[in-house]
Amino acid sequence: MATARVSKASKWFSNKTLRLNLHRRRSKSSSTPTSPESSPSPPPRETPKRSHEEMKEVFRYFDGDDDGKISALELRAYFGSIGEYMSHEDAQTVINELDSDGDNMLDYQDFLKMMKVENRDNDDEDLKKAFEMFEFEKGSGCITPKGLQMMLNRLGDAKSYDECVAMIQVYDIDGNGVLDFHEFHQMMA
Repeated sequence: MATARVSKASKWFSNKTLRLNLHRRRSKSSSTPTSPESSPSPPPRETPKRSHEEMKEVFRYFDGDDDGKISALELRAYFGSIGEYMSHEDAQTVINELDSDGDNMLDYQDFLKMMKVENRDNDDEDLKKAFEMFEFEKGSGCITPKGLQMMLNRLGDAKSYDECVAMIQVYDIDGNGVLDFHEFHQMMA
């Protein structure tokens, strides 16, 4: 049953979504230091074209040899590079479940199926759990600069308090100096 297989593969990757997003943001932001005086402007509104370009960019991260296909070895290598262990069996299972042309590799269309999240409720639940990880004062309903700093340090991305203030300012819609769940959701989108 193809739908069950896609669900299983999507579930494995949806558990890794937060790490993928944080890794992509960290690698982009680490090349340009952020200071409170020069905080980056908010990203432009999401458009289908931009979303497609972003997915192509993520695909290129996975496609280590740039041949337009993702092998089981490339899946394992990518996740290893961000500190996630993926066994050969897991990688091969994902390939087997999603490979549409039988070449034992994932092309871009297969990759899109892999990244598709089929159950929006599970996404919101995962995002709420991630939000709670960033809360400095549990149950406060907001992410403070101190909470952001502590979590980024745990993830190996040391930032100063001022850098965290600047990062929050980018997504702080109501200007109160902290991120509520709605603002966090926008940041992770």
